[in-house]
Amino acid sequence: MISTWYVTFEIRKRGLLLRARSPRETKTFATEAEAKMFARAKLDDGLAVFAGTINPHLPRRLIPASCIAAWLAEEEDDAAAPRTPDAD
Repeated sequence: MISTWYVTFEIRKRGLLLRARSPRETKTFATEAEAKMFARAKLDDGLAVFAGTINPHLPRRLIPASCIAAWLAEEEDDAAAPRTPDAD
C-alpha cells in the first residue's frame, strides 16, 4: 500500500506515564477518503486534528486544525452536488 495522506491527532494523557511520549500520533492512508473518515472520528472524539499529503505526492496539501471541518465538508459538498452530463 502506498500512503499518500496522513492524519495527525493529539493523544489524551491517561494516568501516570513511566516515560515521556509524544503528545501527537500520526496515521497514514492510501486515499483521501480513508484519511477523512479517520480524521472525522478523531474530531468527533474532541481531539485536535490536522492532515496533509505525504511528499512527493502532488498536489501538496496541508490542512491545519482550523480548516479540518471545511476539508471534511468538501466530501459532503461533492456527494451532494448534482452531476450533469458532459455536453459534447
